[in-house]
Amino acid sequence: MSTLDFAGSKGKPVVVVGSLNMDLVMRTPRVPVGGETLHGHEFSTLPGGKGANQAVACARLGAKVAMIGQVGNDGFGTTLRDGLAADGIDVNGVLQTSAVGTGVAMILVEDIGQNRIVLAAGANGALTPDDIDAQTALIGGAAMVVLQLEVPMPVVERAIAIAHSAGVPVLLNPGPAKPLAEALWSQIDLLIPNESEAELLSGIAVTDAASAYTAARVFRQRGVKCVLITLGANGVAVIDDAGERHLPAHVVKAVDTTAAGDTFIGGLTAGLVEGMAMDEAVALGQRASALCVTRHGAQPSIPYRREIA
Repeated sequence: MSTLDFAGSKGKPVVVVGSLNMDLVMRTPRVPVGGETLHGHEFSTLPGGKGANQAVACARLGAKVAMIGQVGNDGFGTTLRDGLAADGIDVNGVLQTSAVGTGVAMILVEDIGQNRIVLAAGANGALTPDDIDAQTALIGGAAMVVLQLEVPMPVVERAIAIAHSAGVPVLLNPGPAKPLAEALWSQIDLLIPNESEAELLSGIAVTDAASAYTAARVFRQRGVKCVLITLGANGVAVIDDAGERHLPAHVVKAVDTTAAGDTFIGGLTAGLVEGMAMDEAVALGQRASALCVTRHGAQPSIPYRREIA
């Protein structure tokens, strides 16, 4: 069983507070070394950003979703906002600013499916706690609030504080990893780092399920209710009041892992808010993520619920 209670969440939206980026993707045989020029296979411009990816994944996998974030008043920003709306996501909380351009991510995808990403925050970095205060009613009426760390930390802290005070469960995907204020930990209901993020935040090197449990105990001691550490092709380590267990991943041939973690979070969240037990919701997220990595792109690769049911 889960330590989280979604009994009163029916009809309420999942509110995702986070980044929206335009992904500039280059597919390449391998990553060039310093000073080397390498011919890539192809270049594409695709909608992304951890926040937007997770919002799209939640929506496609069955949840009602609202997004809070910011884009520039430019072509990229309009495309991103319209794309979310096309997936049925409430975008009234997605602001457009003329002060700075839309965030972008430069992504190199190797033939083996691994990716390397460099971000330019753009409008994501201009989001403020005041912008979050303006969405207090939306956050306070959510089934769950989902956050990442691609927007300024004061924004994350303010959104978590509003949700926590309203009794709304908080899911934090702490990527890109950075230190969290000590007072924040006890306000996080569900923490979902990958191996490198878990290591940076706990000080424990995470290489397998056993070391993941050790890192997760650190987070639980800080006050987090439930910890899921994603281990890539090695599955997920789950630690909550029901105990510690390892759920292996589906074996697939990956071509692009760009939105794998975001898709997992979307499936997990959609499952939880519709009343699934934790391990059942994890399994939904894993099925969705396994299909995602067999496709190219971030949001274009995220499956619909009908594809994995």
